[in-house]
Amino acid sequence: MAMTEQEKLDAKAEKAYYKKQAHHKKKLKMKPGDILFEIVDHLFFLVFSFTCVFPFYYIFINTISDNTLVQKGLINFFPRGINIQNYLALRNVGELGSAFIVSVSRTVIGTTLMVLASALVGYLVTKDEMWHRKFWYRALVITMYFNAGTIPIYMNMVMLGLTNNYLVYIIPAIVQPYNIILVKTYIESIPAELEESAFIDGASFMKVFRTIIWPLSRPILATIAIFGAVGHWNSFTDSLMYMQNAPELFTLQHRLYTYLNTASNLQSLMNTSGTAAASAMATVLNSKVIKYTISMVTIIPILIVYPFMQRYFEEGIMLGAVKG
Repeated sequence: MAMTEQEKLDAKAEKAYYKKQAHHKKKLKMKPGDILFEIVDHLFFLVFSFTCVFPFYYIFINTISDNTLVQKGLINFFPRGINIQNYLALRNVGELGSAFIVSVSRTVIGTTLMVLASALVGYLVTKDEMWHRKFWYRALVITMYFNAGTIPIYMNMVMLGLTNNYLVYIIPAIVQPYNIILVKTYIESIPAELEESAFIDGASFMKVFRTIIWPLSRPILATIAIFGAVGHWNSFTDSLMYMQNAPELFTLQHRLYTYLNTASNLQSLMNTSGTAAASAMATVLNSKVIKYTISMVTIIPILIVYPFMQRYFEEGIMLGAVKG
């Protein structure tokens, strides 16, 4: 029988009353030691949160303050002489728009393929039916500890024709052993009865993966997606090494890195000149401010994405590390 509106309100009020009573009893049962612990615990996490947030805040207020004050180290807690010229100056970086598109596209495509490959391989190595499963899994893990080095890797990319090629951003990063291990461990924590019942109903391995494993593995997949996205977005060494004759394929970080080096060199040259005009130009090209501005530009996209993935990230990293 459906509840009337009054009965619903009464039930809600009763629930709130018992909740308040339980909270009141909990407070009454707290001993002085418990209260002290609560205070210390809250103070610790407040200080810890401040130490985590303040560096970002400090960088940001220095990017929107007067460059002369920043150069003298006078900006500590509040911005002074607010302006956005430092961000507008980034428009002078050549081909910044195309570099931004390259970084975004490699982040999206590379992360998507990496997550898909990690999920498929992670599921595959949990199946006893896989041919020489233990051998291939151990061979995969060994690659985490042994690396050929920069020069052999570069020579390998040259022989594969991946230098000055957009695919060098994507292909080498698809298979990530650490992420595969996380996915494998997480999948092993999923009750086997779910798969067995699907197999009894005639489902194939691919259908089980698509309808059961993939949906239930969202937390760990979101976790490795964050790892992959941050790695792709922040990477510039591959652009520096492999794109020497393809400037149109430079990443955003590579462009900003070049701009920072150029500005730093110009500032040093202006400082040694000694003239008033040179000193003024050195202030405009303050390498410290440029570093802060570039840091904010590269950090902001990750800061925007992370809050949406945080819930999955925390759950996935914990469950993915329970079993070995």
